[in-house]
Amino acid sequence: MTDPRYTPLALSLPATVPFVGPETQERQRGAPFVARLGANESIFGPSPHAIEAMAETDIWKYGDPESHYLRHALADHHGVKPENIVVGEGIDGLLGYLVRLLVGPGDTVVTSDGAYPTFNYHVAGFGGALHKVPYRDDHEDPEALFAKAAEVDAKLVYLANPDNPMGSWHRGADIVATMEALPAGCLLVLDEAYVECAPEGTAAPVSADDPRVIRMRTFSKVYGMAGARVGYAIGAPGLIEAFNKVRNHFGMNRAAQAGALAALQDANWLSQVQAQIVTARDRIVQIAQENGLVPLPSATNFVAIDCGADGEYAKAVLEALVAQGIFVRMPFAAPQNRCIRVSCGTTSDLDAFAAALPKALAAAKSTI
Repeated sequence: MTDPRYTPLALSLPATVPFVGPETQERQRGAPFVARLGANESIFGPSPHAIEAMAETDIWKYGDPESHYLRHALADHHGVKPENIVVGEGIDGLLGYLVRLLVGPGDTVVTSDGAYPTFNYHVAGFGGALHKVPYRDDHEDPEALFAKAAEVDAKLVYLANPDNPMGSWHRGADIVATMEALPAGCLLVLDEAYVECAPEGTAAPVSADDPRVIRMRTFSKVYGMAGARVGYAIGAPGLIEAFNKVRNHFGMNRAAQAGALAALQDANWLSQVQAQIVTARDRIVQIAQENGLVPLPSATNFVAIDCGADGEYAKAVLEALVAQGIFVRMPFAAPQNRCIRVSCGTTSDLDAFAAALPKALAAAKSTI
C-alpha cells in the first residue's frame, strides 16, 4: 500500500488552517462559548425576508451556475453592468479563484504583515512568493504596498479597506489617488468586506471597468449571512469573464443565492443592523475604557482593543477570556498583536464580556 503521490508544492506546505473556528475551540474546551465575539459575524442576523426566501427555495435543485438574478441585482445596486460582477463562495472563495488565475510558482504578491491570513494561505497554496510591508500607525499603508509591488514586480497587491484586524480605514478617494503609483501589470485586490459599516466616503470611487483593481464585497458581515457563504467581486469585464475558467460553477447553492437577493433588497433591515453595530461598538469602547484599556477607532463590526503591553500579554488576556467562555481573537503580527479584537454583539453578549474582562486582565497580570 502506498501514499498518494502529492505534488512537490503540496509536500512543501505545512498543514495549516488560517483560523481555528469557534466550534473547534468549543470541542477542545468541552463547553460552548457564552459569547461568540471573535469571528466578526453579524449576531443580529439576516433580513427576515432573506430567511423566508431561503426557506422557500427548491433546495433539491442545483443553484443557477450564473447566479443570474443576484448578479443583475448587484449590478443595478452598484450602477454597473452584470459583466462587472462575479459571485462566489464568500470573499475567501473568490480570493482563491483569483490567485489561481494569476499566481504560479515563484510569482510575487504583496500584502501587509498581519493582514488577512486567508489570502496568504491561497498564495502559498499556488506557490506564490509573498512579500510583506508593515502597518503604519495601525493602518495598512497603500504607499508602501505599491512601492513594494514595484520593487518586486508583484502580480497582485492586497489591501483591505476597512482593515481586518485593526478596524482602521482610509478615505476611498485617497486610495484611488495613491493607485497612480501602482506599477503596470499589478492588480490591486481591494477587500471592502466591511465597507457597509464604514463612514461615507470609505468605498473607493473607482470605475468598475478600471483594469487596475478588483473590489471584493460580502454578505457575511452587515447582511448577516456568514454561514451562507456569498461574496462577490466588481471588476473589468475581461477579468470577471476569466473567473469562468477556474470557478466551481455549481459552488453557489440555491438557498444562498435567494437569501442574498432578498437581503440586498431589504434596505430597512440593513439600516437597522448598521445602527445596532454603532451601538455595540460604542459599548465595547466603554467597556475597554472602564478597564483602563485603549479602544482603537473602528469602521467595522468589531473593535481592536490595545491591552497596553506586548503580544504575550494580549494572548494571556485572550486566553483568560476564552477560559470564561468569551470567544475573541487577536492580530497575528507585532505590534498589532498588543490588541485583542472584539466583535459587535447583543447586550447580553457584551454584558458577559464586561463581566469577564476585569478577571481576564487580573489573570494576565499575574503571569507577568
